[in-house]
Amino acid sequence: MGQMRPASEERFRSLYAAHYDDVLRFARRRTDPASADDVVAETFVVAWRRADDVPDRPGEALPWLYAVARLCLLNATRGDNRQRAVAVRLAARPAEPRREEADTVGDRLEMADAWQRLTPGEQEVLALAVWEDLTSPQAGRVLGISAAAYRLRLTRARRALARHLDHSLALAAARALAPEVSS
Repeated sequence: MGQMRPASEERFRSLYAAHYDDVLRFARRRTDPASADDVVAETFVVAWRRADDVPDRPGEALPWLYAVARLCLLNATRGDNRQRAVAVRLAARPAEPRREEADTVGDRLEMADAWQRLTPGEQEVLALAVWEDLTSPQAGRVLGISAAAYRLRLTRARRALARHLDHSLALAAARALAPEVSS
């Protein structure tokens, strides 16, 4: 790596300090912890090398870093020649849930089941809105699409999630109402 001007080096240090944790959480939601650390390192190497390309305006640097991290993740999966779905970290299911927690655990399991039925693209669009809390223009930038295209994809992903949740609820109701069959 080449030498940076002192002002550029200070800008990079500020960028790193301000956004490291966010980029790490972004990567950890999408891959295993060891790979996430590699993705974050690679993301900041790109930011170091392309310091002049990092946006200066408030609120634009983080989506730029997310876009770089996303490309690093895609490159990693391409190298392994396999597709990875967006990872969802749900709270671990207690061994024996208490009665008042049973509904919450059931809701989490239904959501996890519905989430797994989504395509990786639908998962990514929803994750950018829900977990990363990005605006449509920011999320669009991460995905390399317009804000309007992102909003359309988000609407479709929300509908797909709702359909999968309705399906899960219908199956649960059918199981609850079905008479027990003895063998």
